[in-house]
Amino acid sequence: MSDLIPPRLRNDCFAMPQGVTWVPVDAALDRLRAVLHPVTATEDVAVADGLGRVLAVPVTAQRSNPPLPNAAVDGYGFAHAATGDGVQRLPLAVGRSAAGQPFDGALPHGQALRILTGAVLPDGVDTVVLEEDCATDGQTVAFDGPVRAGANTRRAGEDVAAGAQALPTGRMLSPADLALLTALGVARVAVHRRLRVAVLSTGTELVSDPTITAVPHQIYDANRPMLLALLAGWGCEVVDLGHAPDDPAEIADRLDAGALGADAILTSGGASAGDEDHVARLLRDSGTLSSWRIAIKPGRPLALAMWQGVPVFGLPGNPVAALICTLVFARPALLALSGAGWRQPQGFTVPAAFAKRKKAGRREFLRARLNDAGAAEVFASEGSGRISGLSWATGLVELPDAACDVAQGNPVRFIPYAAFGLSFGG
Repeated sequence: MSDLIPPRLRNDCFAMPQGVTWVPVDAALDRLRAVLHPVTATEDVAVADGLGRVLAVPVTAQRSNPPLPNAAVDGYGFAHAATGDGVQRLPLAVGRSAAGQPFDGALPHGQALRILTGAVLPDGVDTVVLEEDCATDGQTVAFDGPVRAGANTRRAGEDVAAGAQALPTGRMLSPADLALLTALGVARVAVHRRLRVAVLSTGTELVSDPTITAVPHQIYDANRPMLLALLAGWGCEVVDLGHAPDDPAEIADRLDAGALGADAILTSGGASAGDEDHVARLLRDSGTLSSWRIAIKPGRPLALAMWQGVPVFGLPGNPVAALICTLVFARPALLALSGAGWRQPQGFTVPAAFAKRKKAGRREFLRARLNDAGAAEVFASEGSGRISGLSWATGLVELPDAACDVAQGNPVRFIPYAAFGLSFGG
């Protein structure tokens, strides 16, 4: 497989038009979608090792599935032209056709043959009658006609024909895909190299080792294990840049290390404009920064930048905001960078099991889960410091940018965590 390196992202790719200071969620997503493209090279892997990998080229069936016409049930096969209306009685031929043990020769016209599920239809057989619909004494088989021509049979290639496209470029291979490719005689596939994503936590107040006792003015770093686990679950190769205090030189060193070994970097903390928000300042002074104020709750500050040619997603330090910004913005962006294409999570409409009056101006995402009646409950507190709500929830309720007044039973959009490629929650 070629070792050609795909085109890098432009240094100014994240820049919004002049004068844009408050970015709606949809505008931010549209901008990301417009400027991101795959950044990974390709490689050949065995189909058995392809789970979660992204196809770099379409896959063509090497053989048909099924390769030959076969029986869909256990029963008796015959030529349809030899039957008619009413009770049919056909003499049984000697032998049978079973899966992997085909009948030797052609079936004489007017005879029937014992045939089992998956067995190849020999010449002279184009129709099968179900065993339960037959009576036999070992010499003759009887059944009621008429029988539909081709009944209980499968055509060669009716699933996929040899030479047809089996899976398209950008497909992220699932266990079912591996079964399909194997059935079609495909042994190896060309896939994008796994996306390498680095994670860096910043903040002097953080304690990265939970075995160390934190003093009252310190907090444990919840973001790094969360983000590392998210990325691993998404099939990325994870580069752990650790935790850096609020020291610009040390943060720059960690970003340098990330740029050397990763295709993208996620940072948490320091993305706003405060005195200790060194990530945003570094990205502005030494990288190419587009610091977006996103019209989203929880969230808002999202630093998007290029550092030595590598895209950086500067997430808020609050774990709730960090997770939601990762799901809403980083997830589709990383899919695009990986070659899997831009994907928005699929939500669905359910009744609200809560009431809320929302002001206009920001898209809101509420931690939520479905109750036994299929209605969306929301976490008791909207406080973005309530990390327990992330664990309690099984998804998010998305409220629109406009003002709305949600009453019990009103339709709302629920996006399960699974739509973001997650399996935790609840």
